[in-house]
Amino acid sequence: MSACCVHRGYTFDILILLRVGIDGNGGWGKGGKNRRRGKNENEEKRELIFKEDGQEYAQVLRMLGNGRLEAYCIDGVKRLCHIRGKMRKKVWVNTGDIVLVGLREYQDEKADVILKYMADEARSLKQYGELPDNIRVNDTDALIDDDVDAEEDLVDFEDVDDI
Repeated sequence: MSACCVHRGYTFDILILLRVGIDGNGGWGKGGKNRRRGKNENEEKRELIFKEDGQEYAQVLRMLGNGRLEAYCIDGVKRLCHIRGKMRKKVWVNTGDIVLVGLREYQDEKADVILKYMADEARSLKQYGELPDNIRVNDTDALIDDDVDAEEDLVDFEDVDDI
């Protein structure tokens, strides 16, 4: 539906849209882009994938942004890892997660994240002996047990009566 308006000598066509602003997206309440994206329906059990040649297990130390992260690989090397495009914005990787990385032949200090293990899958890997005992699967704040500086970072609050 449209109407014509004259103001100060100018002619304007005014469009009257009845459906604008009903749900905030200009639609009739069916939802926005998250509805079009679909739901994450792969919650069922998947087959446990073990590492192959040229791959390594790693634990995420910190997220760097732009699809990159720093991870501590099981072979004892910290690597700069790149999240592959298939996983970006679909699989959310957080600090402390166990991931499978593909090692680069030409750059030993860099790797590519191939797969993120769910918590139960990481526990299964630990039970099978694929992950060493010094890696904590569930804790996100304390990543590695053999970190010597961890005790120095703790604050000891003594009794206030002494002051």
